[in-house]
Amino acid sequence: MNAQTKAGAFYIFFAYLLWGLFPIYWKLLGHVPAEEILANRVFWSFASMFLLLLITRKLGDLQATLKMMREKPKEAAALVTASFLVSGNWFLFIWAINNDRVIETSLGYYINPLMSVLLGVFVLKESLSKAQIFSVLFAAIGVAVLTVSYGQFPWISLGLAVSFALYGLMKKTVQVEAAVGLTLETFAVTPIAVVFLAYWWSKGELALVSGSFSTALLLILGGAITALPLLLFAEGAPKIPLSMIGILQYITPTMTLLLGVFVYDEPFSATQFISFSFIWTALAIFTFSQIKWSQKRHIAARNHKKGSA
Repeated sequence: MNAQTKAGAFYIFFAYLLWGLFPIYWKLLGHVPAEEILANRVFWSFASMFLLLLITRKLGDLQATLKMMREKPKEAAALVTASFLVSGNWFLFIWAINNDRVIETSLGYYINPLMSVLLGVFVLKESLSKAQIFSVLFAAIGVAVLTVSYGQFPWISLGLAVSFALYGLMKKTVQVEAAVGLTLETFAVTPIAVVFLAYWWSKGELALVSGSFSTALLLILGGAITALPLLLFAEGAPKIPLSMIGILQYITPTMTLLLGVFVYDEPFSATQFISFSFIWTALAIFTFSQIKWSQKRHIAARNHKKGSA
């Protein structure tokens, strides 16, 4: 493993580690309504990203991207759609964490890669390998087991998986620099966040100003906390193979699951274990097939390079 790959792996590992620790942070704000946490998260994320662009002298890149968006309305629409999708994902995650549904969030992010596969099939018209078909089937069985045991549809898990998979699909159609893209995404929904914050302030119910100093600090720092892992991911992703990203991405839901069971004492029944086992099997098959595909592609590229020499 060369120095660049090691650096990339470190960035990606640390990004997923931070995402896995997010439940601890949002639990500290459990006394604040999820709607206000989200509004603050959006506003302070935009403020943090704008400040970062200012410090790194990338405001010119932001202006150039805005000009490009005006010339390409479809990409602008995709970016705005992505911003609403990720905001919805954030809200559902925060609400679930602060309503003692941490384990369900972990299931959602375990399912997410497989949901992305399905979107690739139905939206991008990609074909499935046999291994991917088996992965999706095992995941579907796992979800069905949960549905039957709960007596209701696991909407939190699937809501998180679908919203983030759709977010990834939208991002795939918009090629912009990571920091600039995140700034624009948060900017697109910041006016809505400001309206809600102003409304709660007018009623004297805004925790940002009426709560304790620690609450205000946590709400403000939530913006930087949100941006940091996204920037680390953007920095590391180009440096390592997709197969390595595929393996490392399971750090986040695994940590979330462990937090739910061992830190927050959420019940983890035998039925849930069976359901998760189907999901884990699906992911093992999926990850193995991705690694084999990546290796074959690397060998083919190397042989082509030798043939051209």
